[in-house]
Amino acid sequence: MIELPRDFLDRMKEELKGDFDAFIASYDRAPARAIRVNTLKISIDDFLKISPFPLRPVPWEESGFFTDSEGPGRTPLHAAGAYYVQEPSAMSVVPKAVKAANEIKGKRVLDLCSAPGGKGTQLAAAMGGEGILVLNEPILSRRDILAENVERLGVGNAIISCARPEQLAKSFENYFDLILVDAPCSGEGMFKKEPNAIPEWSRENVIKCAQRQSDILNEADKMLCGGGILAYSTCTFSREEDEEQIQNFLKSHVGYTLVEEKKLYPHEMCGEGHFYAILKKIEGDRADDFPPLNPSKSPKDKAALDVYRKWEGETLKLRLDNIAVRGENIYQIPQNAPKFEADYPVQTLLPIGRTDGKNFFPHHSLAMRLNCGGAETFALDYDGAVSFLKGLTLPCPADMKGWYLAAYSNLPLGWVKAVNGTAKNHYPKGLRI
Repeated sequence: MIELPRDFLDRMKEELKGDFDAFIASYDRAPARAIRVNTLKISIDDFLKISPFPLRPVPWEESGFFTDSEGPGRTPLHAAGAYYVQEPSAMSVVPKAVKAANEIKGKRVLDLCSAPGGKGTQLAAAMGGEGILVLNEPILSRRDILAENVERLGVGNAIISCARPEQLAKSFENYFDLILVDAPCSGEGMFKKEPNAIPEWSRENVIKCAQRQSDILNEADKMLCGGGILAYSTCTFSREEDEEQIQNFLKSHVGYTLVEEKKLYPHEMCGEGHFYAILKKIEGDRADDFPPLNPSKSPKDKAALDVYRKWEGETLKLRLDNIAVRGENIYQIPQNAPKFEADYPVQTLLPIGRTDGKNFFPHHSLAMRLNCGGAETFALDYDGAVSFLKGLTLPCPADMKGWYLAAYSNLPLGWVKAVNGTAKNHYPKGLRI
């Protein structure tokens, strides 16, 4: 068994009493593995028909499944965004938050501490592409992995921001219907999965985390509208960061009521452990919609847009709306995306591609947002999909001309351009295996 901090063990023994031995024995088991089917791209039933490994249902998330596979993140279906690899107990808070909100499709939702994106993309699936989803990651170095996962899973209604909570609160007072605070914590539930978290643990760090969490919750309160849902979660077991954090918040914010609170221990379920609390804000206003982002309409922009529209007519089976031109780059504006001034990085627009004035080159992000009914497809078997993900050029029928979606199991992997019996690979170099 891994060597756990003595102070941690003493505290858990005091808290768990007769359950302590079972708690310690859970560290002898291998970490639980699970995936969550991305229903933005494929139904649960359809995924179960093509899953590359055996699955068992996760009781608290309809689209979640346990797996014994040691490499669930190394398959073409993963690259296609059909599923997200997620620790099973981490799936627990979003379904509870969505249930408390009754419905979040078409609503304004914020994931305040979002990277790497597990819970944020879980929210996106619950929204079904409707409404505005702001995924915020305060740490710039972690934003890229968040953006990569959002792109891979084909989320089309998200704005990614990189702001401290107090910066974000200046723009979004009383704005959101649901806010998730998956708070940075002392990480006690990660000891088995990530042993390097153990030497970083200390009682002092627990207290420091609790203060930081309190500050974050105070800012979240400013952004939540009256009647909204505040969901709080951690992957730690300390009462200072969990139950006491919520008790203190309720004492200092009297307009809230506690809907549900639960601690998940690894000896009581198949997972590494989690805590969540769901609160409802009884009092408060709801901000009006912000002015929408509008595409610019300069003559130069029109020329670039004309090049794109010509390509769209030749390649896509649909017409995209809310198009914005920024120099040589073409973007799509998420429906009802708010326009707000920010002194921090914000990724509001969804890449479609770029033009050199004569030709159009589609972006990988567009391929991942389309389904196979959105463009002509170049169907690949498993070996062909692996070759594509390696960046290899592939043979294709001689009558294929132009841009196609390379697809595996009817799910897009990226773009190829067919020329003279050769499908030239446009899978991004940074993603290749």
